[in-house]
Amino acid sequence: MRTSIVVRSLVAAAGVAIPLLAQAGSSVQTGAGALTATAQVQFAITIPQVLYLRVGTGSAYPGTLASNPAIDSITFTPTVAQLAAGGPVAGVGGDLTGGVETAAVIGNGGTVLLGASTPGAMNDGAAGDTINWSSITTASTPFNTGTALPAPVLANGASANLTLNPVAKTVYEDAKWTYTYNLVAGNAPAAGNYGGATAAQNGLVTYTASMP
Repeated sequence: MRTSIVVRSLVAAAGVAIPLLAQAGSSVQTGAGALTATAQVQFAITIPQVLYLRVGTGSAYPGTLASNPAIDSITFTPTVAQLAAGGPVAGVGGDLTGGVETAAVIGNGGTVLLGASTPGAMNDGAAGDTINWSSITTASTPFNTGTALPAPVLANGASANLTLNPVAKTVYEDAKWTYTYNLVAGNAPAAGNYGGATAAQNGLVTYTASMP
């Protein structure tokens, strides 16, 4: 009976001690003169790996990094005079208006590759006429950060990837991307509606950011 009482006492004491092990700790010192008591707390921080790409309408970074399914539209409508003289044609649309889009890349996993791709040259549907993507240029100018995000060169197909080099393994670059349609004097395309929302007319550019 005595052994049973001792065993039960030890088990009860262990049950009291277990939750105390999860606490920050305590120390009691007694005696005369200078005393020192210590306690310890252990901390850990887990940072998720994130890759964020925005071109046009999107979440309000840097406060909100979230997906947004919106697809902006940039439209070029050259005048008769511009068709004759050639030269740059400004766009209409974009989240910043005037053919200008917000562009941003944020990543915390090292180098980021940024590229663009199209299904092929824009066409006007049944007529079979085309406009090459190389006639649309993208100018990058600084926005919120100190480093302007460069824009991939548009092509009939995949563009060459741009390498975004990190600072302390973090890439944080943005820009205003201004799109311009460049006409060549005396070489105006045939009349028609090229690209647009009809998938078969190849009006969609897909931008891709990746961390190798």
